[in-house]
Amino acid sequence: MLNIISWNVNGIRAVEKKGFADWLYNESPDILCLQEIKARKEQVSGELLAPVWEGGTYKTFWQPAKRPGYSGTALFTKKEPDNIRIMDLEEFDSEGRVIAADFGKLTVISAYFPNSQDAGARLAYKLEFCAAMREFCDNLQKEGQDVILCGDYNIAHKPIDLANPKTNEKNPGYLPEEREWMDVFTGAGYVDTFRHFCAEPEHYTWWTYRFKARERNVGWRIDYHCVNEDFLPKVKSSIILKDVFGSDHCPIKLSVSN
Repeated sequence: MLNIISWNVNGIRAVEKKGFADWLYNESPDILCLQEIKARKEQVSGELLAPVWEGGTYKTFWQPAKRPGYSGTALFTKKEPDNIRIMDLEEFDSEGRVIAADFGKLTVISAYFPNSQDAGARLAYKLEFCAAMREFCDNLQKEGQDVILCGDYNIAHKPIDLANPKTNEKNPGYLPEEREWMDVFTGAGYVDTFRHFCAEPEHYTWWTYRFKARERNVGWRIDYHCVNEDFLPKVKSSIILKDVFGSDHCPIKLSVSN
């Protein structure tokens, strides 16, 4: 079984002080996709550059934003990947939005989708990213790759995916344009693996730090593992690790047969 965890850590240096290395050692995923690392490689401790697992050390790959303390993605893996990819689009690579790794015929993508921001200030940029990401995934499939798109999409797809859909209809992450992109993306054969297994409400991956939201489970499900339809039979489970703290997001875990 191959275990893949995705987590928006909201600052890798902050989460390191909250027991990240111990959590990683105990959880021991085969691949870890991180978003919003908010650090360059040279700002990170040696313990994070080569974290220990029971059988050795993780290989780590970093795609920080040019702007200090902002955005950025990383990918940790026990097995050496065949190839590392970025989007090769400066407007997104400069913000460290994507890092991906090939393992044979499987490509695992760690993606941090932009926030569309208040009054849709960055909605156009967000939708450009969404379109580019769809093309990135489609092109991988044309190469014969299976695709796992892990990360913080910054989109709650359907009313079931957030605690208060009615009051959030004009808020970033639940705008009609964002949800429509998810409709089109999932309609094109990319499967939201969590929803494939679980149709129940009140499962979330992000909670504001205000109003004791996490304690009250007033959250949003905006972190996903989506896969191409042909790969779906290999997916054995897709769960939310809601009891892992350290960020305003919790990790999500995908288990697939080798």
